[in-house]
Amino acid sequence: MENKMALPLEDLEQIRRLKYAYCRCIDTANIAELKTLFTEDASVRYQGGSYLFEAQGRDRILEALENAFHAEAIALHHVNHPEIDFVSPSEATGVWYLKDWFCDLRHKIITEGSALYRDTYVKRDGRWWIQRATYERIYEIVTPLTQTPNITAHWLARHGKKLPPA
Repeated sequence: MENKMALPLEDLEQIRRLKYAYCRCIDTANIAELKTLFTEDASVRYQGGSYLFEAQGRDRILEALENAFHAEAIALHHVNHPEIDFVSPSEATGVWYLKDWFCDLRHKIITEGSALYRDTYVKRDGRWWIQRATYERIYEIVTPLTQTPNITAHWLARHGKKLPPA
């Protein structure tokens, strides 16, 4: 068994809260707060069964997330079972189990699945930031939406980016 660096529980909790905020901000289209979670040089790589998305730089990542989690979408991201290792006092890695559900009303599909996030975090100016976020799907099911669901609450319809007419 490898020797892992032990850091205060406060650092562990800050990284947990960082990842939880990331999921909450995606599902609520809170792009302004998302900007405070990534380093400027952050990168992402999200690999699903039907897509591969890669981006370099915080602004490019935020633009893509804003366009993906728009007013005609419904999203749920739930992460749990964090496995966080500290590489140094200012760098950590994390593996998270993701369960997500996404309804794209514009393209009339529902995507659900699970994945393993593998992230890198850095501590700068006394706080933790996401430097790299990746996932590869464990499974993904894409289902055509044949009938519009009876949506009684829809946060992104009010707060997500309004797309131009299709």
